[in-house]
Parts: sequence; structure tokens; C-alpha cells
Amino acid sequence: MKKFYEYVIKYEVRAAMTCLAVLSALVLYSAVTRSIGHPVKWAVDAATFLFAWCVFLGSDVAMRHDKLFAIEVITGRLPKKVQHRLKIVNYLIIIAFLAFLIVYGVILSYDTRLRTFQGIPGFSYTWVTISVPLGSLLMLTTAVLKIRQWLKAGPENTRSAGGGKELL
Repeated sequence: MKKFYEYVIKYEVRAAMTCLAVLSALVLYSAVTRSIGHPVKWAVDAATFLFAWCVFLGSDVAMRHDKLFAIEVITGRLPKKVQHRLKIVNYLIIIAFLAFLIVYGVILSYDTRLRTFQGIPGFSYTWVTISVPLGSLLMLTTAVLKIRQWLKAGPENTRSAGGGKELL
């Protein structure tokens, strides 16, 4: 299982970077062609697809490296033991939310199986909506590993646990 996870995280970063690069190039290309009077009909649909995958893959990468947005003005002044417990509670809330996204993302993906893009006939919208449960599953795995890491580190190492290190 560890080797499989190593494989996933190795290619997840590449996939997120590729989605972002292609998305940026596509938006630029679409803007240029639209401004010269020849809009590309499929560009918005392709950008939607790439954006959804970029968001969920990028979110997991950010979570794994402790780069998610956090305001620690109040929590940073609390005792280390309390900070440690709050961090674990925070990850438990994240896990509950991600479980919700997985369940309802699967339902959404099933519901959209017959819907196709207007600009890309024959391409199911499920390819966009499936990014929700799959990306959430990746983030759920990361959150569980983070909790495990925080529990091992203990309250005395609250700031250093995780610290952008790769989870394995």
C-alpha cells in the first residue's frame, strides 16, 4: 500500500501542474481567438474540466505540505497541549467534511453520467464531477496520515509535526 501511495503522490503533483499549465494556455488561446472573432467553442468546457481537477489535486498537495491557508493569531498564543488538540480536532472536522464530499460526489458523478458538454459532444460531465470524490479521497488519506503524524509527534512538537514533510 505504501508503494502505491508513493506512486500516487508522485504523479499527483505532475498532474496538477499539467492541468494548471494547460488550463492557462487554453484560456490565453481562447481569449486571443475570441478577440480576433473566431471563438473556440470547446475551450470553456475543457477549462472547466481542467480547473476541477487542478483544484482537487492541488488541494491535496497543499494539505500534504502544510501549505493550506491558516490564521494562527489566536491559536498560536495557546499552550502547546491545546494547540495540539485543536490541530487534531481540526483534522477530524476536515475528515468528516471530506467523507461527506466523497459520498455526495459519487452521487453527483452518477447523476451527471448522461450529461455532456455543449462544446465537446460525447464527453460526459462525469469526468468533471468525479474529481470531487477522487480528490476528496486523496485529501482524506492525507488528513488521516496527518493525524497519525500529529499523534506520534505529541504536544511538545506541535509546530514541527508535519512541517511540510512528505507523508509516508
